[in-house]
Amino acid sequence: MMFIMIILASYRFTHLIVFDKITEFIRKPFLKTTTVTEDGHTKTKKVPDSKLGYLLNCYWCAGFWSAIIFGFGYWLYPSIFVPAIFIFAIAGGQTIIETFVGVGTKAIHALSRDTKH
Repeated sequence: MMFIMIILASYRFTHLIVFDKITEFIRKPFLKTTTVTEDGHTKTKKVPDSKLGYLLNCYWCAGFWSAIIFGFGYWLYPSIFVPAIFIFAIAGGQTIIETFVGVGTKAIHALSRDTKH
């Protein structure tokens, strides 16, 4: 059970670091703005300007380090990491459920809208 909780905690922590708006202030100093032309359209993108910037914007990279933090943290300091794992695991499980429910709700809404015409 603890293994599953560590997976969920690592998942949620990774998502928090890489995607969530609340941690944008952590990523922002490690990004630079660049202009890219694709298919005749010019758009501005934020791209990493260092290895740490890449780590903070790469889901696979951050996920690996997050797994190390929670895995070794649990192994070395269980009294500190079990509460954090517990909280992040609940949040990770909730996020996964919300994704499925949200996608299902949007699909039902789209299908009901299409059948009315």
